[in-house]
Amino acid sequence: MVKVTAQNNFSYLTTALVLLLLASALSEQFAAGYGAHLIEAATILALASGVWSIRRDRWLFRTGIGFGAGILVATLFSIFLKQTGLGLLQLGLMLGFFLITTWVAGRQVLAVAEVDRNKIVGAVCLYLLLAMIWTTLYLIAEELQPGSFNGLNPDYWYNNFGDVVYFSFVTLTTLGYGDITPALPLPRFLVYMEAIIGQFYLAIMVASLVGIRISMRLKED
Repeated sequence: MVKVTAQNNFSYLTTALVLLLLASALSEQFAAGYGAHLIEAATILALASGVWSIRRDRWLFRTGIGFGAGILVATLFSIFLKQTGLGLLQLGLMLGFFLITTWVAGRQVLAVAEVDRNKIVGAVCLYLLLAMIWTTLYLIAEELQPGSFNGLNPDYWYNNFGDVVYFSFVTLTTLGYGDITPALPLPRFLVYMEAIIGQFYLAIMVASLVGIRISMRLKED
């Protein structure tokens, strides 16, 4: 595996997120089944490694054996939860994972005195993570009360994952195609909060990065 450092971890993390989205789309279109769990487990572990590995000198998933064992355990655990009908628990674990990952990544991006290419990629990564947090929230809402969204089939959350990811990114960027819409008050609240936070994130993050860059230039001068 490529060594993850404080200078490249966000490139690694962003790649892992994009691969997660691509793997979900490909598995939904061409290879639905247990193989999809394997692909997504590998990508999620790569995502976790990208954030956490730079915080420890020794990280379990830096070795091929550790990474392979982690993929196997994560895949079997995902299949077990699906087979036992504990989908809501799985979604809760996913939400916790994305929230913690966003918090850790946000501190690495914002708590810096200088801006480099890795920090800019980290800002993009945080934007993607926000969409994944809301994706999980939408899936939880649909799991708790089927019919929360128009345009989704009443099915196990895993089968709606691709559609909800698509809807989350459409909402975050305020495109609003209208093919999937919230049908109940709470889902509507989640939708407009994602749209608001998405716009504020872009404005605040860009302003922060530009401000830090200007401060760096002034110090150099």
